[in-house]
Amino acid sequence: MRKGFTRRPQAEEPAKHGKNYITPGGLERLRDEYQFLLTRDRPAVVEVVAWAAGNGDRSENADYQYGKRRLRQIDGRIRFLAKRIEAAEVVDPEAPRTGQQAARAFFGATVCYANAEGAEREVSIVGVDEVDLERNHISWVSPLGRALMRSAEGDEIVLHAPRGPERLTVLEVRYERIAVEPFREPPASEAERPMSRS
Repeated sequence: MRKGFTRRPQAEEPAKHGKNYITPGGLERLRDEYQFLLTRDRPAVVEVVAWAAGNGDRSENADYQYGKRRLRQIDGRIRFLAKRIEAAEVVDPEAPRTGQQAARAFFGATVCYANAEGAEREVSIVGVDEVDLERNHISWVSPLGRALMRSAEGDEIVLHAPRGPERLTVLEVRYERIAVEPFREPPASEAERPMSRS
């Protein structure tokens, strides 16, 4: 067999290590979405599928086929969320810290840094389920998150970015509450879309 057809081992993801580091707000958001899907969205879709199944030929029944596809999507998301919640290891950024734990950047830290041109930026290091670039929440396993880990005020670090290595200077490391965007129920659930009921 030619080398082009051999399978390469995949890079190991953080989730495969069994730990899902997450802030209290991030875990609450996962639980809220899980409860919504399990108690509201899924039952509504099941109802639509049951109604559509009673309308005869399922092969040409758009409501039935769409409902079954949506049900598979919901069930997949429920399984994913259940695993993430089960593996969650909550790290509270507001928990008291002393010594190196307070002075260095670890999970839950908010870090202010400057690039070589002097442009400053502030990011909070959160779990992979909490990434929100609009709020400057970066994953602890992202290239920037890894570069900032264990750094302290005054440290110079190197970020290995796609456009090449970039030197950054850490200006401040602090621990405070990280406001995670809460789960919001969609304006109209997929199951609540208008059906062609006669």
